[in-house]
Amino acid sequence: MGATEKGLAMRGRLVFAGVLALATLMSLANGAQAADKVRIGLLKLSSAAPLYLAKDRGYFEQEGIDVDFKFFDAAVPIAVAAVSGDIDIGFTGFTAAFYNLAGKGGLKVIAGTAREAPGFQNTAYVASKRAHEAGLKTLKDLPGHSVGITQVGSTFHYSLGLIADKLKFDIGSVKVVPLQSLPNVAAAIKGGQLDAALTATTTISPVIASGDAFVLGFVGDETPWMLGCVVASTATIDKNRKLIEKVLAVYRRGAEEYARVLLKRDGDGKFVRSDEGDAILAIVSRYTEQKIEALRLGLAVVDPALDSADIARQIAWFKAQKMVDAEVDADKIIDKSFVPDRPTNPK
Repeated sequence: MGATEKGLAMRGRLVFAGVLALATLMSLANGAQAADKVRIGLLKLSSAAPLYLAKDRGYFEQEGIDVDFKFFDAAVPIAVAAVSGDIDIGFTGFTAAFYNLAGKGGLKVIAGTAREAPGFQNTAYVASKRAHEAGLKTLKDLPGHSVGITQVGSTFHYSLGLIADKLKFDIGSVKVVPLQSLPNVAAAIKGGQLDAALTATTTISPVIASGDAFVLGFVGDETPWMLGCVVASTATIDKNRKLIEKVLAVYRRGAEEYARVLLKRDGDGKFVRSDEGDAILAIVSRYTEQKIEALRLGLAVVDPALDSADIARQIAWFKAQKMVDAEVDADKIIDKSFVPDRPTNPK
């Protein structure tokens, strides 16, 4: 073969290699374009563990979903962002403000998230050291005392209402003190400015450990209820139902794995610690920026199933407190087409 022929052959190979490389790049580009982009609004809480787990282990990617987590500082802005189109799906808590927004239309509850359940220490009732030493020893002693929460109409406020109903005392007999954030509540308990509080176990645990707060009980043991939900706007549901179904399938997969590993108990009812569980908590810790041991204390039950009956009870309570508009109707804000609803009287 002459020099000219060799040169032509070399150029041919280079051209072929170039074409192959270009084809590969185009294939990768097409694959990236094929992924469905979804923006999920959520809080940096351990109750979102199934989502963190699903993202870290590639479950979203396996379903062809390019997920973008948008973190918020409070529950209501997540619902607002869903309605405005700033996010596609929201994982948020039930509050009076949420129900008022959903009641205006354009927003649907499509699945459940965290639940307060017996044996799980997600939310604690605590007394400050000062109040405890002065006689605040049990939940029945709450009347006549100040009780700190994050916001009026919050999940903590509702939990206070539930315990008041259970123990048959007037919620008006306690001084509700809204402090806007969990760290503010913890600081007020530690400093003795509050008699008591309803707050997240993960944030109050250091105050308990220091002896500046005493646990009076846990909401899950006293008054179990459906704490949060997954929401989407009616416009997003109409336009991207298939995508929502895929996201919820990934969420359920993460929730099942979370429950299997982290909520497992032994014969004495104690949590079973495992290397796999520690690995999942390490993932959650990265997203929530909370210490693993604190997360372990405040594990919550996460259940994608809906509980329409409980949502109706919540709305009725908020209406009785004049926090939710009279026209808000549970049936109109729930879309039961995505996940099953719990039976009214489960056996």
